[in-house]
Amino acid sequence: MPTAAPVQPTFDAFDAGATPLREVTFVVVDLETTGGNPQTCGITEIGAVRVRGGEVLGELQTLVDPGTPVPATIAALTGITTSMVRGAPTIAEVLPSFLEFARGAVLVAHNAPFDVGFLRAAATRLGHPWPAPRVVDTVALARRALTRDEVPNNKLATLAAHFRATVTPVHRALDDARATVDVLHGLLDRLGALGVTTLEDLATAADPVPAARRRRRHLADGLPDAPGVYQFLDGRGEVLYVGTSTRIRTRVRSYFTAAESRRRMTEMVMLAERVHPVVCGSVLEARVRELRLIAEHRPRYNRRSRHPERQPWVRLTVEPFPRLSVVRGPDGRDDATHIGPFGSRAAVQLAVDALHATFPVRQCSGRLPARPAAHASACALAGLGRCGAPCTGAQSVAGYAGVVDAVRAAMTGDPEPVVAAHAQRIAALALEERFEEAAAVRDRLEAFLRGAARAQRSRRLAAIPQLVAARRVDAGGWEVVVVRHGRLCATATSPPRADPRPVIDALVSTAEHVDPPALPAGRAHPEEVDLVLSWLEDDDVRLVEVGDGWACPVRGAEAYRVRGTSPAVVAVTAGPRDLSDAGRGMMGAPSPGGTP
Repeated sequence: MPTAAPVQPTFDAFDAGATPLREVTFVVVDLETTGGNPQTCGITEIGAVRVRGGEVLGELQTLVDPGTPVPATIAALTGITTSMVRGAPTIAEVLPSFLEFARGAVLVAHNAPFDVGFLRAAATRLGHPWPAPRVVDTVALARRALTRDEVPNNKLATLAAHFRATVTPVHRALDDARATVDVLHGLLDRLGALGVTTLEDLATAADPVPAARRRRRHLADGLPDAPGVYQFLDGRGEVLYVGTSTRIRTRVRSYFTAAESRRRMTEMVMLAERVHPVVCGSVLEARVRELRLIAEHRPRYNRRSRHPERQPWVRLTVEPFPRLSVVRGPDGRDDATHIGPFGSRAAVQLAVDALHATFPVRQCSGRLPARPAAHASACALAGLGRCGAPCTGAQSVAGYAGVVDAVRAAMTGDPEPVVAAHAQRIAALALEERFEEAAAVRDRLEAFLRGAARAQRSRRLAAIPQLVAARRVDAGGWEVVVVRHGRLCATATSPPRADPRPVIDALVSTAEHVDPPALPAGRAHPEEVDLVLSWLEDDDVRLVEVGDGWACPVRGAEAYRVRGTSPAVVAVTAGPRDLSDAGRGMMGAPSPGGTP
């Protein structure tokens, strides 16, 4: 390797916004130690070279007193003896100097896990915060850049000889670090021909990614490193996949590295011909746009949210003798009661089963006349006491209405009857050690509570013709949103240190018009309503304008929603006080945020 400072000619070919390698500061470090375990062995010498653009900016070298004798085998290998390190600075004295020397740089080492492991262990032991720098391992880079025909192994001495390093490694820290600098420059020269020209490229250069897939990373060239949505498209313009990220270019680049291991995504990347970015002003806008684009294009490689109209709901029908049915959603034709939507047909059926297990509402599917037919006969459920047999006239319209009112109240208001019935059943099964059956009852209750809570949350937003809210952003200013009937209609960010009211007025006047929906559904994808609600519930959000209806039942299903806790667990543990200890023990300890 020539003694002149090497400069890679390929460094100019880098992505806009990326960091070219010639502008990266590296600190190449090497340690000598008393053994291989950083928890039980000590450091005897540190050598480091700070380099940028092929030019050495500084060097650091010092012996270190490990506090224990140097083993004879180590002394024979390195030439460092116990007498040499006796009286040298301890690692407590040396480490702060090294951390300052390496500040802001990319750490490089040959077999980096060894050297970095010792440094991190020392920092932890001494109470110094580890800066967690980017780390480059020249062993891993050599495996990527060189073949076995070129070098028999990836030892530092072998690589130094291959790249004609100016210093021969001799198991002394500074000499080995200097040799590693030359090896690093040689490897970067080789990797530059493979398209590794930026720090971002180098971070994934050692990934075991097929060459064909790695070559397609040019699709990320020129993409903005800003929050928004990205779309992978094939040669015909078909949208293959839609995703969102706070940094579009960085996220898209990850699809061409080992960080992306999903088989479907690998297949999608090989079909893609270009990536179309949509920069958004906020994370909320990006996530909403993602949902809308998925619903619009239904990309074949997006598994979720492609068919929001297919998400099922539970409907309490409007007829003389109402019943529970599974439908696609509220249609606004009558005043039927709904809960949902549910993520799957199995989940919605569990919710229906929970209501049937609690209330003696009929389970037959046909429409019953107000006056029963002369030949009508009761089903088995009537004999079991789970139906009042209105089909035979055993239960009048007025008498059945009381059952329906109780079902409607549990669906739209207080679900306590459903919770109590299931809690008692779970406790009884737990006492009998029938835990699998108890878990099935728990799942049934949880499905109902989730569906009821989702409908109650959706209703309180969907019923409001216009809601305006704002949240302070870190850079100053306010992120303002206009929501109409659950749909995000406009969003903008006011300038820092400026009155946000003109922005709010302009946003309201230009926001999308939205017609009233069939409640409790909103005029948006159900997941969009959930996203907007989650944003509005942030502690930093301030309501600027809100109409009537921004409330939820005090004893509603939403009261059982405790962050990070299963609704069914909260329901059971906060339920009737006469539950047995065994039942409560199976379900878990009561949440400190229990039901109001």
